[in-house]
Amino acid sequence: MTDHFFPRGTLAEGPLDVAVRPDGTDWRFTGLDVVTLAPGEPWTVAFDGREGIVVPLAGGCTVAVAGDGEYVLEGRPSPWGVTDVLYLPVGTRATVTAGNGARVAVPWAVAEVAHPVQYLAKDAVSTELRGAGICSRQVNNFGTPSAIRADRLIACEVMHHGGTWSSYPPHKHDADGPNETALEEIYYFEVAPSSAGTEGFALHRVSASGAGAIDVTAEVRTGDVVTIPFGYHGPTVAAPGHDLYYLNVMAGPRTQAHPDREWLISDHPDHAWIREQWATEQIDPRLPFTEHTGVTS
Repeated sequence: MTDHFFPRGTLAEGPLDVAVRPDGTDWRFTGLDVVTLAPGEPWTVAFDGREGIVVPLAGGCTVAVAGDGEYVLEGRPSPWGVTDVLYLPVGTRATVTAGNGARVAVPWAVAEVAHPVQYLAKDAVSTELRGAGICSRQVNNFGTPSAIRADRLIACEVMHHGGTWSSYPPHKHDADGPNETALEEIYYFEVAPSSAGTEGFALHRVSASGAGAIDVTAEVRTGDVVTIPFGYHGPTVAAPGHDLYYLNVMAGPRTQAHPDREWLISDHPDHAWIREQWATEQIDPRLPFTEHTGVTS
């Protein structure tokens, strides 16, 4: 991909609000579908040569998996919380149907090895609080190597309050070595409106590494996407008064150093010191998020 920042609507395709696809250039492994469904509306997806996870962003849905059965995903009122999810392996065909209306994301990756369908209940999702002070954030690890069995796909979601930072220190995962895995990554953003109802925004930065030149400094809003084939990414900064959510999708090649799914990163050497400072700071007491209407207080 020659472009890496995609404002809302520029990746729409048919019924999909967002459709990220490998294009055979420097983007080869990861994809993302986001769809908004009316009450009772079905949407059918076929995982030919790919695997994915059904993630309700707002609302709930049922997922009828051909040859396997039907799964009910309770979902959540908005992205700011925890949801149950469903992993679908390569070769699966499934129909997602909204109950009272839903917005659903399906992060996916190119895959070869088929693993079982896996339902992960909300209470089974590992919720991690990272950082401290103004770098406090919540990470829901529903699609990480410790959470599900998958061929290549790694996915998680990050959320934090207005006026705070995440994806910091800037870090990268674009080299194949003993302490780092080569993974391309998608960021999909949603920003809560203010208590006055005004639209929010955040800032996101991607910069060059030894793997290549890339330069993104973007004002991101709900529905925007940033793709990162390589490079240092971060920080991501939420404007005061606007809570921030983003979905991360990662995958990469299977190599001799890393034949299995792993997520290993390297911090930017100029900013890694911040981790030591966190030892003297408290985690934001407003975390973790529980139920959230999408309007910050």
